[in-house]
Amino acid sequence: MAVQDVTDQTFASFVQGDTPVMIDFWAAWCGPCKLLSPIVEELGRDLQGKLKVGKLNVDENPRTASQFGIMSIPTLLVFKNGQAVRQIVGYMPKAQLQARISDLLSE
Repeated sequence: MAVQDVTDQTFASFVQGDTPVMIDFWAAWCGPCKLLSPIVEELGRDLQGKLKVGKLNVDENPRTASQFGIMSIPTLLVFKNGQAVRQIVGYMPKAQLQARISDLLSE
């Protein structure tokens, strides 16, 4: 599966490694999150091997969302070597999102 569910318990190990990681912070009641979700899943499939993608439900995993100061959703955080290097807030079309992260992808 290209996109994995991430929890407070699995977050730290999920974002480690040489491959960049994008985490989608979302909630079931969030309309823009529902619009962004299929785009995130498509990118997860399209960029397999270059980008690891996870989804973290902020209602079920408040500790991680609080740790990164997530105030609005959807928020995407991109990590390199376990460190957050980019934050993208709100919905955007696939091409725009891919352009915002392309410089961070593994070769």
